[in-house]
Amino acid sequence: MIFHETSLPGAFVIEPERNMDERGYFARTWCANEFAALGLCKRWEQCSISFNKKRGTLRGLHYQEAPHQEAKLVRCTRGGIYDVTVDIRRESPTFGTWVAVELTAENGKQLFIPKGCAHGFQTMLDDTEVHYQISECYCPEAARGIRWDDPRLTIPWPIRQRIVSRRDSAFPDFDGIARLSSPTAVPT
Repeated sequence: MIFHETSLPGAFVIEPERNMDERGYFARTWCANEFAALGLCKRWEQCSISFNKKRGTLRGLHYQEAPHQEAKLVRCTRGGIYDVTVDIRRESPTFGTWVAVELTAENGKQLFIPKGCAHGFQTMLDDTEVHYQISECYCPEAARGIRWDDPRLTIPWPIRQRIVSRRDSAFPDFDGIARLSSPTAVPT
C-alpha cells in the first residue's frame, strides 16, 4: 500500500499496490503493521456497506462525539464517490478545513479518516457501493453531523442533482457545531 498524507493531519489517501498477472490482480487493503507504523488504527470494531441506487446521492457530513469518535477506512467497491473529510478537531492547525478525493472501484484508492473528523460523500454513478472499516461501534446517542451545504465550508459537490435525507439536511452548520460541546479527537 502507498500512503499519501492529505493536508489534514492524520488523514491519508491509500493506493493499493496491485500484483498483476493474466488472471487480474491481488492487493492488500489493510495491514496492521503498516497502519501501526504510521500511528494509525490497528483494529476495527465494525464494517459497514452503503449501497446507493442513484448518482448524486449525498450522505453526510457525519461524526460521533467523544468518547465514541470513529476512525474510518473508506473505499468504493462499486461505482464512484466524491469523498469528503472535514477536520473538527479544535486543537488541529487545520480545524474547519476539508479535503476531498475521488474513490472509485477502478482506482481502488481508500481514504483513512482519523478520529475527530466529519465524513460525507456524493455518488458519481448509479448503483454505487461504499465499504467502511470503523474503529468504534456505532453509538446512536453520539451520532452528529454538519450540514452538507454549509456556507462556511463551501464544499463543491460535483453533481447538482442531489438526493439528500431530511436528517442530513437538518444538521447544524459548522459554526453551530463549533459552539457545541467539544468534538476534540482522542488518539486513533
